Amino acid sequence: PESPLAGFSTALSQTQSISSISSEGTEDFQVNQLETQVWIKPGIQKTDVDFSEILNAIHEIAKDVNIFFDELEGVNSPSKDDDSLLHHGNLTSTSGDASRLEVVGEEVPDKNKTNGLYFRDGKCRIDYILVYRKSNLQTEKREVFERNIRAEGLQMEKESSLTNNDIIFVKLHAPWEVLGKYAELMNVRMPFRRKIYYLHRRYKFMNRIEKQISRFRGWLPRKPMKLDKETLPDLEENDCYTAPFSQQRIHHFIIHNKDTFFNNATRSRIVHHILQRVKYEEGKNKIGLNRLLSNGSYEAAFPLHEGSYRSKNSIKTHGAENHRHLLYECWASWGVWYKYQPLDLVRRYFGEKIGLYFAWLGWYTGMLFPAAFIGLFVFLYGVTTLNHCQVSKEVCQATDIIMCPICDKYCPFMRLSDSCIYAKVTHLFDNGATVFFAVFMAVWATVFLEFWKRRRAVIAYDWDLIDWEEEEEEIRPQFEAKYSKKERMNPISGKPEPYQAFADKCSRLIVSASGIFFMICVVIAAVFGIVIYRVVTVSTFAAFKWALIRNNSQVATTGTAVCINFCIIMLLNVLYEKVALFLTNLEQPRTESEWENSFTLKMFLFQFVNLNSSTFYIAFFLGRFTGHPGAYLRLINRWRLEECHPSGCLIDLCMQMGIIMVLKQTWNNFMELGYPLIQNWWTRRKLRQEYGTQRRTNFPQWEKDYNLQPMNAYGLFDEYLEMILQFGFTTIFVAAFPLAPLLALLNNIIEIRLDAYKFVTQWRRPLASRAKDIGIWYGILEGIGILSVITNAFVIAVTSDFIPRLVYAYKYGPCAGQGEAGQKCMVGYVNASLSVFLVSDFENRSEPTSNGSEFSGSPLKYCRYRDYRDPPHAPVPYGYTLQFWHVLAARLAFIIVFEHLVFCIKHLISYLIPDLPKDLRDRMRREKYLIQEMMYEAELERLQKERKERKKNGKSYHNEWP
Repeated sequence: PESPLAGFSTALSQTQSISSISSEGTEDFQVNQLETQVWIKPGIQKTDVDFSEILNAIHEIAKDVNIFFDELEGVNSPSKDDDSLLHHGNLTSTSGDASRLEVVGEEVPDKNKTNGLYFRDGKCRIDYILVYRKSNLQTEKREVFERNIRAEGLQMEKESSLTNNDIIFVKLHAPWEVLGKYAELMNVRMPFRRKIYYLHRRYKFMNRIEKQISRFRGWLPRKPMKLDKETLPDLEENDCYTAPFSQQRIHHFIIHNKDTFFNNATRSRIVHHILQRVKYEEGKNKIGLNRLLSNGSYEAAFPLHEGSYRSKNSIKTHGAENHRHLLYECWASWGVWYKYQPLDLVRRYFGEKIGLYFAWLGWYTGMLFPAAFIGLFVFLYGVTTLNHCQVSKEVCQATDIIMCPICDKYCPFMRLSDSCIYAKVTHLFDNGATVFFAVFMAVWATVFLEFWKRRRAVIAYDWDLIDWEEEEEEIRPQFEAKYSKKERMNPISGKPEPYQAFADKCSRLIVSASGIFFMICVVIAAVFGIVIYRVVTVSTFAAFKWALIRNNSQVATTGTAVCINFCIIMLLNVLYEKVALFLTNLEQPRTESEWENSFTLKMFLFQFVNLNSSTFYIAFFLGRFTGHPGAYLRLINRWRLEECHPSGCLIDLCMQMGIIMVLKQTWNNFMELGYPLIQNWWTRRKLRQEYGTQRRTNFPQWEKDYNLQPMNAYGLFDEYLEMILQFGFTTIFVAAFPLAPLLALLNNIIEIRLDAYKFVTQWRRPLASRAKDIGIWYGILEGIGILSVITNAFVIAVTSDFIPRLVYAYKYGPCAGQGEAGQKCMVGYVNASLSVFLVSDFENRSEPTSNGSEFSGSPLKYCRYRDYRDPPHAPVPYGYTLQFWHVLAARLAFIIVFEHLVFCIKHLISYLIPDLPKDLRDRMRREKYLIQEMMYEAELERLQKERKERKKNGKSYHNEWP
């Protein structure tokens, strides 16, 4: 045979063979080493085949390297576990066969072959990784799944692990044709025209002012918080108008390079979309990667990081190696803690859902600056006015006022002046600026949420989320398995699907609600235990041998109770997670989003009650229902209820909030970063001992990523929950602890970098997913904002002494009836707020062991206690005085006025602040108009070009348009 086919087969005799030439003139061409079959179309005779056609055929085959792509004989195709697709791992991820493609393709850089981001040919970029073990028994399911993956057009290559031959990595690559097909099905928006920014017409006067301002800014130092734009890549999609991708209108889109047109996050999302819709077994519901992960067929599935996050060269001189390196240097590094976040780059690398979380966290942290400043101002105001506070002066000078014991038997009588320090500390938090700060924080919460809606709208516009709608979600496998016998027609898809009867759903919801109520009762029981501990130990510490503890028995009781309460909180959180998981699965939610919302609501409710129950007790119940000396109210008729300190209960609330807030934030930060750091360190240590440091650094990227920790099963749930609980602490009891916003701000500055460092360096790369907002968390934030108004009203009216002081100043003090309420009007307030008790009226079980003779040399006849009651010799001994009823009425009136005023301000602010900024609304309208014009012009240009070509070729048609 002298045909070109024979000459070509001779030239490639080592890698190719000609099987036969059929009688019809059809050639069957088979490449044995590539394990791929290709048929040249019938009708091509021997004399018609030339070398260029064969070369093109081989070039098409090369795109499917290591793939058996035979849909007609799928049953006999090689399985995923077959050695024909498996390359044994090596440090360079190459072998002698890796260079066979260079005969028919372009020269491939050696870097692509060795960096672990490409197939062995150095051309096909790895878009997704699947991991399984040879010893796993789910071989048949993987075979069918893999065969169907290849039928969808995905390319596949397998590699054994360098550290464990039982572990197999399956590398997946989506060719351009597959990406284009599914990008169109998924309505992926891609750039097609550069943006034309519309400038409003300005008057000459305004232009002159702007020029002067810009000239003045030139003298000012450069803004230190802004990132250097030279180090950030040009994110083209942010400067271009975008539209849903369409293969028919592909000429409209800006395509410089097909390999980089779809970024890595989009490619991984498309591949994941395909994997979720591929069958692995015969049956209606035997579909999707998630089910294979849940039944153990695959051990892990993840997209790859874009190389190492470290580089030997400086980013300033040599630039970033990849987006991961750029994110580490400009975002996750501790040296840039004061700079703005590169949100566009975060969104490009991790997807919109994670980008929105960091956008919200950054916005929340930025909004904490004014709250922290005002809170610090309130605290400093208390410091500066401390020496002028008449109440604390009277407490410190009251050496002749003897207070009744605060517990049974072992607690001694004490001078009021002994609580001088506590009175001064209380003034730091409970002063004239506290009410203003409570109103400010209630308004701040509303402003924060309203402006976040505006900020979210801008982000949604910039990230093309305005018109994005979530796809019809898949039904959860558990729901399908439970209700597969009952079906009804889906009104959206028109397909039959499993159906849960209304009675069954209601019964499950009732059982779930009962479980929630039971767990809240468990929380109340834990609080009850803490109350008993406080009641018992206050007497124990009062009789302690050490004078330091004996003299500060109440502070020691409060401090130890808070620490024990924190330990109980952390232990119960573990239990609550399991209970919430059980109750959510018991409800059988239909989709994953319904499951996530139900689980989120339960976990937030459990943890919120668990974290704040003791705080609510101290704020509103401690010392309120104790009775009075001689007639104390007792718990189970045994333990006397705990009283407040002579300086008030606010100091206990401040200690509770400060200790819980600091300890919980410290623990959360350690668990978020410390736990994965320790696990990754232990993995690296084992690899270093077994393979050495130099060899370990040459591991391919999929091996390095597999050794990282996977993102937690609940996604961003833990991150959001931590911040939402912190938001509750910052707003709900902020009147009692004005430094809470400052602590939250300091924590969040660290939290942003901790989370960024964790996402970039410690976790496998999560799948990029889209979202329009923060979901159910926004509704929870609104609920906390409403609750904070109510609680702060009660804290000011009930817990603090603001209302009793106000009533005394205007009604009973030296300035009564004069309309003044300065410090001079508070003279005598301490004496007026204390009642007198006859020591001989003590009950036997509460009578102190000391008779108080150490104060005056003779046994005490009278002692004082905090309350508004008549003296023992009055017609009705120890009855409430008129001042008590005045204070009570003033407290109720203040609560009603405060709540209505703040709620009116909140609603007014919500009404005045539109959800969509006006300039954004105008930009959206103009963009819509420009897009229509551009699409029309592009189509017109294409038609005109086609018309010219037809005329040039001598073809013309009558009645053409245009």
